[in-house]
Amino acid sequence: MNARPHAWLPAASCGPTCISAGSETSSRRAAVICRVALRATLTIVLLPTLPLLAVPLPGRSHLQRRYCRVVLRCLGIRITVSGGPIRNVPGVLVVSGHVSWVDVFAIGAVMPGAFVAKAEMIGWPGLGALARLMKVIPIERDNLRRLPEVVHAVAERLRAGRTVVAFPEGTTWCGLAYGPFRPAMFQAAIDAGRPVQPLRLSYHHRDGRASTAAAYIGDDSLLTSIRRLVTAQRTVVHVRVESLQLPGEDRRDLAARCEAAVRGTGTSAVTARGQRHALAA
Repeated sequence: MNARPHAWLPAASCGPTCISAGSETSSRRAAVICRVALRATLTIVLLPTLPLLAVPLPGRSHLQRRYCRVVLRCLGIRITVSGGPIRNVPGVLVVSGHVSWVDVFAIGAVMPGAFVAKAEMIGWPGLGALARLMKVIPIERDNLRRLPEVVHAVAERLRAGRTVVAFPEGTTWCGLAYGPFRPAMFQAAIDAGRPVQPLRLSYHHRDGRASTAAAYIGDDSLLTSIRRLVTAQRTVVHVRVESLQLPGEDRRDLAARCEAAVRGTGTSAVTARGQRHALAA
């Protein structure tokens, strides 16, 4: 998944070692079978209701939030939200670190909007249909020439008062490590003159330890990622709402400010460090 045919293409250093570092102790086989059976049944029951997200009814954003929470629950994930209030401001660019396809549901449960996601996601069974219903803005990560078109599309959505969600790292990381925010997508907020809402996402076991159960990295297939998630005892995703950031005029400064908010560090520290690997701590 994280092949790097071009030098400019973002790539994470995460791999199997990261997954084992954030894994949990094994459960009894019978308990695992029961969990998987229950979660698979709930997911199958939920799938036929997907088209409801495309119905232009009043309060659709509330329906999307509830739906995403139900999807998380079916996958064995609980969600907690903390931090500042969610501002009811039209045309906001939402940014966060990127760990997994699960991020879409975690953020959708808090601030639903149109996601900027890799183009191949549109072709995924089940999730691809949901991506189309949620009006995902596809980005071809290996085609730099198409990036201005994506930035323009995001800016147009923001000008129209829509919420757009982007992952500025450009690729997924394990949750124990992370990469720098790329500034390109922040140009859309500057062009549209709209604020940016940073969210801090983190995945944990029930005892509070960092979890890699939701990670989608390296050579993971979607099936492998789902299997690891649904067999876990329980995963908790924490979503912290950070301070709203005004766009300013410099996309690199805006990217640095938002990254500092997401990491919980000072702007100067984020700018200076480049990439930081949490496993080295």
